[in-house]
Amino acid sequence: MSVNLSKGQAISLEKNDGGTLTAVRMGLGWQAAKRRGLFGSRTKEIDLDASAVLFAEKQPVDVVFFRHLVSDDGSVRHTGDNLVGGVGQGGDDEAILVDLQRVPVHIDQIVFTVNSFTGQTFQEVENAFCRLVDESNGQELARYTLAGGGGYTAQIMAKVHRAGSGWTMTALGTAANGRTFQDLMPAILPHL
Repeated sequence: MSVNLSKGQAISLEKNDGGTLTAVRMGLGWQAAKRRGLFGSRTKEIDLDASAVLFAEKQPVDVVFFRHLVSDDGSVRHTGDNLVGGVGQGGDDEAILVDLQRVPVHIDQIVFTVNSFTGQTFQEVENAFCRLVDESNGQELARYTLAGGGGYTAQIMAKVHRAGSGWTMTALGTAANGRTFQDLMPAILPHL
């Protein structure tokens, strides 16, 4: 059963049977908003990019994004860049896979971001979501839906962080501006 998260809400990533998750997928989906014009409605392609920044004691130590598809330790993997969105018609347009058992012990947080590489604002995006899926069985665990567009080009979507012997996901949903994950670092740091 999936949980619809609201901004700031956290959920434990333990399985219902008391076991712990071994691998999760952070999926990102979006569509270009339809614009009404003189000759009817049209859409403009939107290139959103998902990134995962790995932190150890509030210091960034690695990142996975469209130009670096696999973390240095191999525990986090991006499935590839989608330049237009909406391909899956509600499915994931980009995904980042995290093998929680392989994440090095010094990594205590993984922050997932979304940015518009081409600089379009979220006013031009609709049906954007970020979701966490149990990769072992395909079950959606949690979903954070981006409600309402805005005049910003990025979003700090969620983080997965260590909690005791397991992991917890927190929906962040913080608007930011930037074309790359590097531009978003000042907006990420307050959430660590």
